Amino acid sequence: MAKEFILSTIIYFVYVFLKSQDTIHMLQQNKYNRKQTYLKWINKNKSKVFKDISLIFILLAIFFFTQNILLIKIGFNLLYLILIINLISERKNSQNKLPLKYTSRVKRLILTNTLITLTLIIIMSIFVNKNNLVIFYLILGIIAYLNSLYILIPLIINMPVESLVGLYFKKKAIHKIKNMQDLKVIGITGSYGKTSSKNILNDILNIKYNSLPTPKNFNTPFGLMITINNYLDKFTDVFIAEMGACQKGDIKELCELVHPKYGIITKIGVAHLATFGSRENIMKTKFELIEALPSDGLGILNADDTWQKKYQIKNNCKIKRIGIDSEDADVRAKNITLSPNGTKFDCYFKKDDKTYTFETKLLGYANVYNILSAIALGQEFGMTIEQLKAGVAKAKPVEHRLELKRNGDITIIDDAYNSNPTGAKMALDVLKMMPGKHIVVTPGMIELGEEEYNKNKEFGMQIAETKADEVILVGAAKTKPILDGLKEKGYNENKIHIINDVLKAFPLIQTLKDKETYVLLENDLPDIFNEK
Repeated sequence: MAKEFILSTIIYFVYVFLKSQDTIHMLQQNKYNRKQTYLKWINKNKSKVFKDISLIFILLAIFFFTQNILLIKIGFNLLYLILIINLISERKNSQNKLPLKYTSRVKRLILTNTLITLTLIIIMSIFVNKNNLVIFYLILGIIAYLNSLYILIPLIINMPVESLVGLYFKKKAIHKIKNMQDLKVIGITGSYGKTSSKNILNDILNIKYNSLPTPKNFNTPFGLMITINNYLDKFTDVFIAEMGACQKGDIKELCELVHPKYGIITKIGVAHLATFGSRENIMKTKFELIEALPSDGLGILNADDTWQKKYQIKNNCKIKRIGIDSEDADVRAKNITLSPNGTKFDCYFKKDDKTYTFETKLLGYANVYNILSAIALGQEFGMTIEQLKAGVAKAKPVEHRLELKRNGDITIIDDAYNSNPTGAKMALDVLKMMPGKHIVVTPGMIELGEEEYNKNKEFGMQIAETKADEVILVGAAKTKPILDGLKEKGYNENKIHIINDVLKAFPLIQTLKDKETYVLLENDLPDIFNEK
């Protein structure tokens, strides 16, 4: 009966294998349960994780009332065939924005999970008989149903291997960067604007130097290790390390890996407030970068950021401050002119009576701050004003960060990456200066802790104040604060459209557009926040 039992579980195994990949996808987006983030996500999404359709396996209990082995096997296989078809259908209709990355770690996790499942089936096949067949099927059904928790078993089993792999790559990266004596290492952190600041700085420094930034949003220890081990070489003059954090000590850990001599803090806000616990913790964590710099290092701070101004730095390194409003800034922008074609501003340096005019294709005040930081650091590296002007002029828009895209007769202002209160307001200002009809598409802002409702409501009020022509809210539950803000400002409710799938936004836009239409895509939540 052993062989027959194994054959009868083939369809079940296919279902579990496919289901496990979806589960690992969510595990990956939740940083492999680092600091219990995955378990917290499950707790918040119980109805989605444990769908009623998976409860069909309970119907197997009906087989307790029959002694027909063939009927039991047919029922078991039919059940999981139906679940496979349903799973494939869900995938086709899914709105996944960040697909599963088949990294070496994921491959090891899939292999371990597969071996555990196969071992369990083989052990069952040894002991199976007509009296316990239904019980074994029910055990397998429970495992399939609890797949989101079951995946933690191979995750735990693989921990020693992952620790050794991480240690190996860490030692390799530290050794490599230590032997590059002339390498200029720059760290960039902040609650938001890190990636934009990094890419703008890279574009400007590349006028004179061979600069290497961490790719995309590689801002974790492993991301920095990959960049150093795979991309850093003897021709690199400058290494720009984007540094992300969601709790105290994260930036310090990254600094111990790359040992930056130069540091930029973009802006301190409320991003990841839920994991930091308080804004003070956010501030202290960001300043771990400045306090890790050597005494001959340089920190670039934002003079317009109240939180950066109030912090007492525990380091005697050199500090330069950039700003727009602050008269005390070492590098300051004035007379800023925004247009659909880009931005123009006058730049002033402390102890320099001259005025220098810069022009860029980039949009928004946030990018002016990023450019000022790059100018301040470029000046420290000995770049001339002409070189800096050339770098600013050639700076490219960063993907999904106030990036203009033409889609037929519609212009999209793509600000879909990780929205925050300050950036969202600036994005609305950019939309406001555009000609034609204005449409806002947003699922709201996340990870703002106890301030999440108020900040989203405030965003709704700002949308109303900018007099956007139409508003498309993605996810009724998540966007309720925005809806409340719109209503409070008396926004026309006939112009508010609520959908549960961002993919439905584009067909809707086609029905709402005018001859000239600008669509602001503000934030694009990861799949773990889908309401569908």
